[in-house]
Amino acid sequence: MKYSYISHLYCPKCGNTYNTSEQHQLCSCGAPLLVDYKWDQLKAELKREDVTARKGDLWRYHELLPVEEEQNVITLGEGMTPLVSMPALGKDMGVEHLYMKDEGLVPTGTFKARGAAVGVSKAKEVGVTELAMPTNGNAGAAWALYAARAGIASTIVMPVDAPVITRNEVAIAGANLYLVDGLISDAGKIVGKAVKEHGLYDASTLKEPYRIEGKKTMGLEIAEQMDWEMPDVILYPTGGGVGLIGIYKALNELKKLGWVEGKLPRLVAVQATGCAPIVKAWKENKKESEFWPDSTTLAFGINVPKALGDFLVLEALYETEGCAIAIDDETMLEEQQTIARLEGAFICPEGAAAFAAIRELKQTGWIKEGEKVVALNTGAGIKYPDTVEIKIPILEKDGSIGAPNSI
Repeated sequence: MKYSYISHLYCPKCGNTYNTSEQHQLCSCGAPLLVDYKWDQLKAELKREDVTARKGDLWRYHELLPVEEEQNVITLGEGMTPLVSMPALGKDMGVEHLYMKDEGLVPTGTFKARGAAVGVSKAKEVGVTELAMPTNGNAGAAWALYAARAGIASTIVMPVDAPVITRNEVAIAGANLYLVDGLISDAGKIVGKAVKEHGLYDASTLKEPYRIEGKKTMGLEIAEQMDWEMPDVILYPTGGGVGLIGIYKALNELKKLGWVEGKLPRLVAVQATGCAPIVKAWKENKKESEFWPDSTTLAFGINVPKALGDFLVLEALYETEGCAIAIDDETMLEEQQTIARLEGAFICPEGAAAFAAIRELKQTGWIKEGEKVVALNTGAGIKYPDTVEIKIPILEKDGSIGAPNSI
């Protein structure tokens, strides 16, 4: 059996196709490229039971991934994160069947490790020696670390306000790290200039075709973990939107294989009120979003004023009868504390936004009684220590309580 059944790259806008043995970025029309596979061969040769008997990481789906030779796989054991039932939180929300796909448990502490694992592996396979990318923090950290493991040099540009932990991860990996006094869009312009001047491989969101293939494994895993019965609703914190696009792609591919049946889950893009270009576009029934000026949110991972793949995110929402919703920072931080108190899970602010969205959508009736609902927690809460402010009493040496301290 082949390691990968990859066929070609294609443009979802103009239909151009490209081979997968060379380095490619965007289509000549400027749109992102997507990966397609040899579906007739896959249907004939790959069975669900072949996959479920394998080691519990994302490479169990290697036939549905773009790396053609196993020796090019760069891995730290990423994937197969738990799908956790949340009964106490579900009762508090009135959602009987509530689940969390917890991406805080992968290497580097966020779902970004999935895209980095597959993207760096394919970069190695096509001969990349140095890559560059802008980041809000976690993606840059993951790509820097996986690139180091692959022996690929990396240049990472992030906003100066990005979480310090992610900055440290990039630096300790030996990457060329630069900070910019601005947003990820500003970092992107700097990377674009460096790519042209120095011939670097641009690993920016959707400017290389393979990150999405790593992230689609979240969708493959959810289906497998639910015994190949799809949930009714999947909510995803959405900045660049690659994870949501990937989940949509994965579920459609499983339908092609005949591994799942019925309607696809309604997909929900969750953003922050301080940066909600997808929400605005969805409400206006548009196919693309507009640049969101002066964007700001504590959920740094979804602070993306304009996503390159916004048209793919919106297509996924429209095609699944899903929606887009914005949550304010105060609400998501309150939800973060509620989840920790009721379920013992310290999740990231972006993940908390997804749960806050569930609460709101249940109250409005959009989420119905008895539906199975999955929220993606995209990272570990411990990577965002500055978002938690709690008054803690300080004990004097005699045991008496002194002035409280804040953490």
